[in-house]
Amino acid sequence: MARSEGRSRIARAAKLGLLGVPAVLALSGCSVEEVIRFGWPVGVTPEAESMRNLWTWSAIAALVVGVITWGAMFWAMIFHRKRKDDDGSLPRQTQYNLPVEIVFTAIPTVIVAVLFGFTVNVQNFVDKEEVTAGGPADLRVDIVGFQWNWEFSYPDEVAANGRPVSTLGTSDVIPIMVVPTGRSIAFTQRSPDVIHSFYVPEFLFKRDVFPYPERNEQDNTWVIDGIDRQGAFVGRCAELCGTYHSQMNFEVRALEPALFDRYIQLRKATNPQTGQPYTTGEALQALNCGQWCAPEAVTTQPFTTERGQLAAQVTG
Repeated sequence: MARSEGRSRIARAAKLGLLGVPAVLALSGCSVEEVIRFGWPVGVTPEAESMRNLWTWSAIAALVVGVITWGAMFWAMIFHRKRKDDDGSLPRQTQYNLPVEIVFTAIPTVIVAVLFGFTVNVQNFVDKEEVTAGGPADLRVDIVGFQWNWEFSYPDEVAANGRPVSTLGTSDVIPIMVVPTGRSIAFTQRSPDVIHSFYVPEFLFKRDVFPYPERNEQDNTWVIDGIDRQGAFVGRCAELCGTYHSQMNFEVRALEPALFDRYIQLRKATNPQTGQPYTTGEALQALNCGQWCAPEAVTTQPFTTERGQLAAQVTG
């Protein structure tokens, strides 16, 4: 009688739990996609999506293991608890049960092996040096991180002054890296001084920028298969690199291919008003394509990176 009552209580609790899940989702305003992300941010590249998939399925697998474990615990607590009619004797003891030990060893081993395999696969995809579809990347971008700013250049695009199209950050100008959507991009990065780290949160990926990687046999090239949508994204240095590390900001403008091609053509041309090649801000302003082409930084503010000024403020 007691066991049947216990089973009925469990059944009622399970039904209430199942009915409560849709209610919680409806009241919180969360979509199914948001729920199964389990807090993972939204990325804008195929690499970011592959990491999100790994996170989602790892969390689901962990929940399945957790439910089984919790179920076994509560089952034991409910159906094998001490009752009034117990005579005080110990239940039958089981030791050295070979089948049980094999199962409890084999299942965790399989789980760890599967998770390890998927993790390595995603890591290789994210950290690849070549385009997934094969062949060269559609665009090459060189990144130089230095104390305490950034330079972005396009080695295959030559401006009117005979130099590669580039953007150099200064104490007054936050550098903006302009890239196309839907095209593969190969990044090559280096540092002339200390270790920095190139980090765009929407890429869900950061990569250390090492000094003189060719001398230290360090891998300094990585590829993304494309950016999914237009946008203006903030970038950071994610490696403590000195006094102005926290102010070492940059921004990314992802433009649709046609707009990006117009941007590059402008950067190659001479601005008739200045007699010099178009700067990044001037080219974006000339495109006149709304918020994605805002020539000024809208999510970060420029900081001075001159150590002399800081020393004067401190001593003054």
